[in-house]
Amino acid sequence: MVTYKEIAEMIDHSLLKPTLTDQDIIDGCNLAKEYQVASVCVRPSDLPLCRQILAGSDVLLTTVIGFPHGTTTTKTKVAESAEAIENGAVELDVVLNIGKLRSGEYDYVADDLRAVISLAHEKGVLVKVIFENCYLSKEEIIKACEICNEVGADYVKTSTGYGSGGATDEDLKLMRQHAAPNVKIKAAGGVRTLERAIEVRRLGVTRFGCTATAGILERLK
Repeated sequence: MVTYKEIAEMIDHSLLKPTLTDQDIIDGCNLAKEYQVASVCVRPSDLPLCRQILAGSDVLLTTVIGFPHGTTTTKTKVAESAEAIENGAVELDVVLNIGKLRSGEYDYVADDLRAVISLAHEKGVLVKVIFENCYLSKEEIIKACEICNEVGADYVKTSTGYGSGGATDEDLKLMRQHAAPNVKIKAAGGVRTLERAIEVRRLGVTRFGCTATAGILERLK
């Protein structure tokens, strides 16, 4: 049986829906503090507010870059990353350029990610690379893992949570097989129960995005 701490430390509490109000963000950050999760993952514009709410807590502040399609230019992703770090983000979830990957433009994808990762690592900030596996073939997922190994990503992540599918067992096994041992796995999309959290943990997942945080963790109290 897993412990409360083991599951709580896997959770990036997700506050990314475009309709969330400031009060929703405040409530979400307070929930994250109450349940002592790993981080909150918020929209870039919410970082200053969240930084205030989370001050003095152990909950990390995460935001998304190039979200949700990954098609902004490298220059824009770097600028977005720099501003996010200035506003308190210590982890960045960046979407790779899905169309360029599917076009076989692997150097473009690598250079795009490398620019963000280089900036982030200079500031001591971790980077999770979002693949959006529901749009990719197995071969493309493997290639994305290989690129992330090459450019020094800290995590590979299954999905944004806003595509047509989320984290499947098959994809998680594939990513764990082809990501370097030092590259961690984040699941996103569909981890809504304690049972599912335990299962993805067994498959090698270190973090998972979650909106059902309270429901999962209450069962372990």
